[in-house]
Amino acid sequence: MGVFCRFSQYGAVFCLALSFVGPTTFARALEKRAEPAVAPHISTFSIVAYDQESKEYGIAVQSKFFAVGSVVPFAEAGTGALATQAVGNPLFGPRALELFKEGVDAKAAIEKLLANDPSRESRQLGAVDTNGNPATFTGRDCLPWAGGKIGEHYTVQGNLLAGPQVLDAMAAAYESARGDLATRLVHAISAGQAAGGDARGRESAAVLVVKSGAGYLGLNDRLVDLHVEDHPTPIRELQRLLDIRHGQLAAAESKTYLRQLKRSSEAERTRLIRSARQASERAIAVNRASDLNWWLAAQTRLLDNDQEGALEAAQSALLLSPSWPRLPEATRTELGVSPALVAALREDDGFRRLWDALAVQRPVARESVINERAE
Repeated sequence: MGVFCRFSQYGAVFCLALSFVGPTTFARALEKRAEPAVAPHISTFSIVAYDQESKEYGIAVQSKFFAVGSVVPFAEAGTGALATQAVGNPLFGPRALELFKEGVDAKAAIEKLLANDPSRESRQLGAVDTNGNPATFTGRDCLPWAGGKIGEHYTVQGNLLAGPQVLDAMAAAYESARGDLATRLVHAISAGQAAGGDARGRESAAVLVVKSGAGYLGLNDRLVDLHVEDHPTPIRELQRLLDIRHGQLAAAESKTYLRQLKRSSEAERTRLIRSARQASERAIAVNRASDLNWWLAAQTRLLDNDQEGALEAAQSALLLSPSWPRLPEATRTELGVSPALVAALREDDGFRRLWDALAVQRPVARESVINERAE
């Protein structure tokens, strides 16, 4: 339920109660919850999709609306996903997911959400249910141009758009894109922006992809959960953040192979080392600014008998973060830079001299000390 509790203080309290109430109570709660006299329009375009192969559900969205990712997307692994926009209602997200768990399909779930909604004609929804069936709804009072269309296991929708070509471009881009679900979702909204996007301009964007046990330490389902709140080119920034996330995932994959080395046979060892190296090289390719990625590459290259490549990677790590030689050995080890790796690299005269030069604690300028005390 944690995914539901990040939208608003009111939403968090209400979400916890939703698991224990039925549709009638939900409808009454909606009626009692007074909306602002002038509700802010979340004029935007989004895509909601299900990947049959990976079993992932995802949403990507962009808007000329601050922090659109905090309001529009809802998803839960093994359950489904919903986007609520135009005059969006965050209460719809948790309820839609409960309906999906009850076996209600996307079209029927949207109908149930809107059945007793006085603002029905100002709503826009897109959903995929547990089985990946898509559905979309656009109320008559949504700001033009507004509409939606569905494809195989996905739906695109938008309001206050430059025109229907925005959705056509999104659908075409999504269907032809390759890669993981998050990449294809961001590719789709990028195409929508290229076709005109939100008629007012752009400000924020988000992508959410969920998969069972795919989050931090396997303790939640958020495989990708990225937000750009206020940016002149939010999709471009979102892609940059997604590259960093892909780097994290590739590094995690590489480390998994390295852990398997400890209990591998000699015949498996070469395959695992090559797999670990390939994953670490992918991590660098998408995020060259990570010193940890470079250290991982140094380790896998050394295991793969590429001494020169390992030295290059380790020097890159040091130049990005010169403090490594000054960290306690136990700290370096905990972060993945083992004494054995450092010792092997220090056999090279050039690396040893660089390491030793950086290991010297630099004196703090007296002026800096005085300024710190003044602050």
